Amino acid sequence: MVTMSQRLVIRGLRHPGDIALEDGVITQVGLIEPKDGDRVLLCDGDIATPGLINTHHHLYQWMTRGQAVGCNLFDWLVHLYPVWGKLSVDDVHAAALVGLGELASTGCTTAFDHHYLVPNGDDSVFDAIVEAAKQVGIRLHLSRGSMDLGESKGGLPPDHVVEDREAILSSTESIIAKHHDGEMVHVVVAPCSPFSVTTELMVDSAELARKHGVRLHTHLCETLEEQEYCLANFGRRPVEMLDEWGWVDDDVWLAHGIHIDHDEMERLGGAGTGIAHCPSSNARLASGMCPVTDLLEAGCPIGLGVDGVASNEIGGLFPELRQALFTARQREMKPDALMPHEVVEMATKGGARCLGLEDLGTFEVGQKADIAIWPGGDLGDIPDPLTGLVMGPDRRVRHLFVGGSQIIEETELKNVDMNSAHLELTDHAKRLFDS
Repeated sequence: MVTMSQRLVIRGLRHPGDIALEDGVITQVGLIEPKDGDRVLLCDGDIATPGLINTHHHLYQWMTRGQAVGCNLFDWLVHLYPVWGKLSVDDVHAAALVGLGELASTGCTTAFDHHYLVPNGDDSVFDAIVEAAKQVGIRLHLSRGSMDLGESKGGLPPDHVVEDREAILSSTESIIAKHHDGEMVHVVVAPCSPFSVTTELMVDSAELARKHGVRLHTHLCETLEEQEYCLANFGRRPVEMLDEWGWVDDDVWLAHGIHIDHDEMERLGGAGTGIAHCPSSNARLASGMCPVTDLLEAGCPIGLGVDGVASNEIGGLFPELRQALFTARQREMKPDALMPHEVVEMATKGGARCLGLEDLGTFEVGQKADIAIWPGGDLGDIPDPLTGLVMGPDRRVRHLFVGGSQIIEETELKNVDMNSAHLELTDHAKRLFDS
């Protein structure tokens, strides 16, 4: 049995060299002299990266893959809101278990879940998501998401899926007190979007988050329809509204960030506001192409996100690296707009910056030992290992460590039977649509 105080040395990696872990942190990288008592993991020819960080997801959407496949965002939401309104707590747990397991298998060690549907006002739905994360073994940024602007008051969602503002705020405080430990679970305050929440909820949420020292997240500038909605209903563009609400700051990151002009980028970048880039979902819904390189130049931290599998049926984080690279090159018509090492950095260090995590995202000594080890045997002919990893065939991790604890060994998740989890999810999804 290996204890946390035993040193583990991962040897034989093409990148970044040998890695030593002890007491849950990285203690050495490069050429490492052996010590008596070392445990050694041989990974000849494999490639390691810091654990990937998923900055935007909706785990419950594993219940509704493959629906509304020819719709834009608003039509897609209108189609799916009534279905999501029937979700049970057990449905959400089944979806979260599969979703987090699939994320782990594709190299993710920290996942943000933007959950804003609370069946019958039952907060145990958040307990179910936390329990799934504990079963899988990865870090969770859990949002107490919310919607309080229903269709009858000018919002997009039907009235039966929105909540009362005071109930939302009270619930949020309770969930922070119950689940936020600053280590394996971080609670995030996350009203859903400009077309599903009131100004009062956005302002109150920012005050509540800062009172408790937790971060803020919302969807913004995802589609032109959203921009038109904001202009028609508020007389201002989404970023202008965000600024008035007190949301432009370095404790905030935004999902999508596609339709942002130069001045808005400068405002967001100057404040250190982050962007969760979701290239596959953006393509699936034809929302547009995020101006990633412009946002980076403006100073915005950029991370990668899967988004929900109702708009990205793969559900894994690894494919987003190549998709982000190709999207940037296609948008700018420049073959070097983004390079492989840059998208790896977005998926690791960039994601950590978005989530406010200073001890994750790199291989620096003293960082938490969240490490993804990728099979590299088929990439030996490619001189640069990161180029091979990003531009070569899709793959799943061989080994995955979270805080020095191994949760995937030889491609198998140690604590969850994923075949059984998928079968259970299928049963839940069928019951949902049959109802």
